[in-house]
Order: sequence, then structure tokens, then C-alpha cells
Amino acid sequence: MSLSRRTTLGVALATAATLAGLPGPALAQAKLKVAAIYTVPVEQQWVSRIDKALKAAVARGEIEYVFSENVANADYERVMRQYAEQGNTLIVGESFAVEAAARKVAKDYPKVAFLMGSSGKPQAPNFSVFDNYIQEPAYLTGLIAGGMSKSGKIGMVGGYPIPEVNRLMNAFMAGVKEMNPKAEFMVTFINSWFDPPKAKEAAFAMIDKGADVMYAERFGVSDAAKERKVLAIGNVIDTQAQYPDTVVASALWHMEPTIDAAIKAVKGGKFKAEDYGPYSMMKPGGSTLSPLGTFDAKVPQAVKDKVAARQKEILAGSFKVKVDDNPPKAK
Repeated sequence: MSLSRRTTLGVALATAATLAGLPGPALAQAKLKVAAIYTVPVEQQWVSRIDKALKAAVARGEIEYVFSENVANADYERVMRQYAEQGNTLIVGESFAVEAAARKVAKDYPKVAFLMGSSGKPQAPNFSVFDNYIQEPAYLTGLIAGGMSKSGKIGMVGGYPIPEVNRLMNAFMAGVKEMNPKAEFMVTFINSWFDPPKAKEAAFAMIDKGADVMYAERFGVSDAAKERKVLAIGNVIDTQAQYPDTVVASALWHMEPTIDAAIKAVKGGKFKAEDYGPYSMMKPGGSTLSPLGTFDAKVPQAVKDKVAARQKEILAGSFKVKVDDNPPKAK
């Protein structure tokens, strides 16, 4: 069975004979073979950040890169094995729903480096994990939402109530409550990573109940906010250009520090089972608060001052945003 649609970038490593003599992750060649496996379309916000970082490494001439998108959970193990058999040195993906299978494959290919989005721990010797630890800018967007809401009612639509979603929602809520302790929250999970129509309908229901700011953890929420002329807060990517009168700000995820660290470790022969999650935090450049852009003149100066002060404290290490992986509760 063939792989799903792939994009191949870069130049071949070397001859097959040369490849056969190389000892797995501890490679010193100039260009690495990297493969990524995505269970959703590559334009989906979460995996688009991984794709962007890998393409940046291609542009620098460090790697060649192939990927498969829309891979069903039932096919994930097979695709991982195919990429490992094809000589890819580093395999990147998200293993949240296929954890056991992904870890099994890693055990069978100890000379291949695996960097997987995961809620679990690293697995020696070659299974490293990462996650979108962007709770710091999520908290900052909460400050903005709390300062912009007139009704004090905030709607939140997420994919699944798993740690990597929960921690962002909880951080956002903490920011809102700091600005408005009496704020009320409506929380819904659509049980899908990519179902814009379902997310849109969930958002409509909340807006009908008085929410005037929507937390758009999933695609589709900002569309509802735009139609009903309420505000939205983005997540992972900046969509203000598409919603200039709707999306106030977003917590942005930058996978470059994570990917670059992994590539460096593989090239140096030092890749091992590690938690790459901290590379997604603000200090290493793994996450940022988007510019206010079209909302710069609309956000009250007092709110902007509060956000700027907190951001400075976060970067200095004097203010810690709590990591709360528990499912957020409607309040």
C-alpha cells in the first residue's frame, strides 16, 4: 500500500552504498533524511508549525524532508516502519492517539531518532517527546480577552480534553480571571482535531448565550465570531490577516527551536531520549504573543501595559504561568 500524498524537498543524501555504512542517529553527514507523519492535513495549525520548521531546515540545506498527511491511526505504525526502512534518520510526528504503536516501532529501530508529540515520557534510547508548551502566551491572550470582554462571558472551543489542550485553556482562563475575577466561561470539546463546521456550530451556541470573546483553539471558531461580530483569540498560528476585525491576538507556537535542537543532536551523534517540551516556551523563542496589529488602537492602554509587564516578568523568570493539564471547567 502506498503512502498518502507526500512532499519531497531537498537533495538525496548520498549513494545507497554509502548510506548502508552509516550508524543510525550518530551521523555526521551534511544532510539528514527526515520524515514526518501527520494524522491531519498539513495546513492544520498544529502540524503546520512542524512543517514550517522542517522546511526552514531544508532551505538552509541541512535536511531533505518528506511527509505523509491524513494518516489514519490504524495506518500510523505501518507508515512509521516504511519511513524507517527507507533510511530516514529522524522521524517526526504526533503520537497522542497511537502511543503504544509508535513506541513499539522506536524499539524496533534503535538507530533511528524519533521526535514525537506526546503526553508521555521519553523512552530510551531513541524516542524523544515534545509538546506545545505555549501556556505563557496563552495566559497573555487571556489578559487581553479579559480586558476586551464587555459581557464578561467567554466561550472556549477545543479539540480534545488532553493535556496539551487543557494547559493552554487553563492558562488563558487564568489570564482572563486576573483581569476580570467575575468572568464566566463556557467550554466545549468537539472531539476532533479538524472539523471546522462542528467547531463553528459550537461557537454559535456560546455566542447565543452571551459570549462576546471566543477562544479559538480549533479552526471554525473565528468564522463564527466573524459572522456574529464578536471577538476571537487565536491559538498556535496568527490568523488576524484573515480576520482583521475579529482576531485580537494569538498565542503563537514556533517549532524551530525544537526541530533545530533535534537536528543538531542527530548530526552530532548525541540524540537520545529527552523531553523537548521546554523548547516551546517563550524564553527559547518557542512561543510568542502575536502583535496586536489591527487591534493595537482598540485594546485599552492599561491592558497593553499589563500584558507588557507580565511578558517582561515571564522572560526574566520572575513570573511563572502555572501548567495545569486538568480538563478546564465551565464557570
